[in-house]
Amino acid sequence: MHDEKSIKLVYDRQCPVCDFYCQRIDIVSSAGDLVRIDARVHSEIMDEITAIGLDIDAGMVLKVGDNFYYGSDAIHTLATMSSRKGAINHLAYWLFRSQKIAHMLYPIMAACRNVLLKILGRTRINNLRIENNERF
Repeated sequence: MHDEKSIKLVYDRQCPVCDFYCQRIDIVSSAGDLVRIDARVHSEIMDEITAIGLDIDAGMVLKVGDNFYYGSDAIHTLATMSSRKGAINHLAYWLFRSQKIAHMLYPIMAACRNVLLKILGRTRINNLRIENNERF
């Protein structure tokens, strides 16, 4: 499953909305196998994400081959690969197939995520080890 055709989606599984979306999104089989990875669990891909300076608390990451897509680019790329089967995939495709719309909506969704995680008492992942950045 973790071969060259695997597409890695790294996100915060402690966010109920993120988890709901990421567990239901499906891509066309010709694109490869979608591997979902919890950003809160230490992994090689989290080391890569940190090494290239992406703040996982600010956006999900999609790795396709050697390419990293971050935040709105990740959700847009996922939408273009979407199987369009089921309501979630169809809605995601319709909303995020436009890179412009994805860039406009993603910051709003990320802000809502941060408020939700604050209400739930979750801590930040803080993969970039920013001082005094543990709480939302």
